[in-house]
Amino acid sequence: MILCCGEALIDMLPRQTAEGEPSFAPHAGGAVFNTAIALGRLGAPAGFFSGLSTDFLGRQLDRALADAGVDTRHCVRSDRPTTLAFVQLTDGHASYTFYDEGTAGRMISTDDLPDLGDEVSALLFGAISLIPEPCGSAYEALMAGERGRRVVMFDPNIRPGFIPDRDRHLARMRRMLAMSDIVKLSEEDLAWFGEPGDTCAVARGWLERGPKLVVVTCGSDGLVAFNRDHMVSVPARRVSVVDTVGAGDTVNAGILAALHEAGRLTRPGIAQLGEAELIAVLEFAAAAASVTVGRAGANPPWRHELP
Repeated sequence: MILCCGEALIDMLPRQTAEGEPSFAPHAGGAVFNTAIALGRLGAPAGFFSGLSTDFLGRQLDRALADAGVDTRHCVRSDRPTTLAFVQLTDGHASYTFYDEGTAGRMISTDDLPDLGDEVSALLFGAISLIPEPCGSAYEALMAGERGRRVVMFDPNIRPGFIPDRDRHLARMRRMLAMSDIVKLSEEDLAWFGEPGDTCAVARGWLERGPKLVVVTCGSDGLVAFNRDHMVSVPARRVSVVDTVGAGDTVNAGILAALHEAGRLTRPGIAQLGEAELIAVLEFAAAAASVTVGRAGANPPWRHELP
């Protein structure tokens, strides 16, 4: 099982009423949640760990996970409210306003960490669940306890407007990066770190800190990946973009699902990936993301929608 560890929330997506008035529609979302959904739809053995509310919005999240075949045995349920994220789209690009105080997801702590069995082969961490407390410390502690035992993937998925203390968050991001086997981030995320040098120089430097694979998403320019022996890139699929909500989350799922299908989702397997294998992984991730950006909201593809 690939266990996705992080936030689940309701994206309030902008819509228009029949009368032409602006409105918002509630859609199940959250970066890590989206990756779990995408993994399940792609046919990979997916699990999810987070705090879920028992309110009607939490039940909406539960239904979406069940519909995608995602295992939720490790979720912590409470009567605290569900996190809300109001989304604004500008030229297809999303910005967010979060309402997260005292929510079911935010309030999980190290006391809630799951006791994982051998069925869990990989874990994914990232996004806004690593910013607030106590959940941020809980996820970092889970990564620290599992590093070296299972594959760890990390997506910083930086949201600058949601980070009250940049230095503190940067320190956590650097600690978690060093504990990871796979790091995937966008060009914007990379710039936020403020590392000297171009993308290649930064990625090569990070490979010396612990990760075995670094993947950078470059929007319409596609994906580039680095390991100790290779640098490869693939172009983005040319599609009519509806919006970018969930695109990076789908890339995460595509990478993990492709490695799983190839029998390479192990720490030695990732370390030994060859050039052709890396290209195949990126091409699958790019194909999956092209479906997501071609339709509204975080709506990743099912396996039958891809070659």
